[in-house]
Amino acid sequence: MQTILKYMRARGEQLDAEIAAATRIPLEDVRIQLSELSARGDVIVCRSTRYIKGKPSEGLLCRIAGYIPTASPGRKAKPKTQPEF
Repeated sequence: MQTILKYMRARGEQLDAEIAAATRIPLEDVRIQLSELSARGDVIVCRSTRYIKGKPSEGLLCRIAGYIPTASPGRKAKPKTQPEF
């Protein structure tokens, strides 16, 4: 489970199939570990359907609960201010 958490902290929100491919853990084992992490409250899991070349691909979309990744480097847009009358 620590492998999955470490990978998700580095990569952010991922599908279960992407996690399985990257960590080289079988997909069924990843799903079991994700359900355990979800029950503990460490991970938020929801069902997702993505369309790849017109074909639906269903999976579990996962992210770490309460984790906000650091901002990427570079310039950021400044908020627009309202003109005062």
